[in-house]
Amino acid sequence: MCVTAVESRPGGTSQAVKALGEGARGESRGPAQRPFGARVKAFVALTKPRIIELLLITTVPVMFLAQQGVPDLKLVLLTCLGGYLSAGGANALNMYIDRDIDALMDRTSQRPLVTGMVSPRECLAFGITLAVVSTLLFGFTVNWLSAWLSLGALLFYVVVYTMLLKRRTSQNIVWGGIAGCLPVLIGWSSVTNSMSWAPIVLFLVMFFWTPPHYWPLSMKVREDYARVGVPMLPVIASNKVVARQIVIYSWVMVAVSLLLTPLGYTGWFYTVVALAAGGFWLWEAHGLQNRAKAEVSGAKLKEMRLFHWSITYVSILFVAVAVDPFLR
Repeated sequence: MCVTAVESRPGGTSQAVKALGEGARGESRGPAQRPFGARVKAFVALTKPRIIELLLITTVPVMFLAQQGVPDLKLVLLTCLGGYLSAGGANALNMYIDRDIDALMDRTSQRPLVTGMVSPRECLAFGITLAVVSTLLFGFTVNWLSAWLSLGALLFYVVVYTMLLKRRTSQNIVWGGIAGCLPVLIGWSSVTNSMSWAPIVLFLVMFFWTPPHYWPLSMKVREDYARVGVPMLPVIASNKVVARQIVIYSWVMVAVSLLLTPLGYTGWFYTVVALAAGGFWLWEAHGLQNRAKAEVSGAKLKEMRLFHWSITYVSILFVAVAVDPFLR
C-alpha cells in the first residue's frame, strides 16, 4: 500500500544545496558523522511515517465495514504491518528517484538523502527490500489478492506517478493519486478475499479527495515546484483556476461519499456524518474560491485551512465507516 506523499514542513534550500554539493549522492558522511541513532531515525524517515498514518486511517475502518463488526485482531495487525512496509518501500523509492529535486525544494531539504544521512544505494536497497517483504507478508499471512493490490499500489506510485507523471503533467496528482486509493481495496480484500461495491465507492471518494487535498498545499509551496520544474496545477494556472477545480472535485467527492447508504452498506450514522463533514468541506472549498476570485494572495488566501481540514475530513468519514455497523 502507498499513498501520495504530502509533507508541509519547511526547510532550507541553501542547506539542501550545500548538503548535495558535499555529496548527498551518498558517500559524503563517514561513520563518525552518521551515528547509529540518527541513522535509524533516517531510515524511518524514508518511510514517511506521518503519511502512512493517514493510509492506515483509510484501511482499518474498511475492515470493520467488510466484517460488519470487529475483524480478527491478528488480521488487522498483519494488514497494518504489511501496509506500512509496502508504503514505506514506495516512499523510500520515491525519495531515491526524486533526490535531485528534493535538494532544491524547501520542504524536502531535510530528507535523509539530501542531508547525506542515507546514501542513494542504501535507500534503493531499503525500498526494494520493503517492497519484497511486504508483498510476501501479505501473500502468506493475509491473502494473495491483498498482496497483488499492495504491490500494484507501490508500483503505480513509484513508476506511474513518480517516474512518468510528476514532472510531465499538471494532472500528475489526479492520476498518481490512484496509488493512495488502493489501501481501501486492500482493507476490504484482507477480510473478504474479494471485491464489492463498497470499497469501490470509498476508492472513488479517495480519488476525488486527493486533488483538493493536495492542491491547496501546492498553492502554498508553488515556488518550490516552479523552481524544480514540476508542473503542479498551481504552478501553471492561476489561483482562480485551481480553486475552481478544487470546488468541482469537492462536490463530486461529497456526492460519491453518499452512495454507500443507498447501496445498502451503511445506515443513518454514516449518512449524517458524511453530510456534516462534507458540508463543512464544501464551505471551506467555496471560501477558498471566493478569496481566489477576489484576487486575495499571501497569508490571506488561507489555502492551508482546506489542506488541514481535508485530513480531518478523511479521519471523521472513515471513523464513521467503522462505527456505523455497530449502530444498524
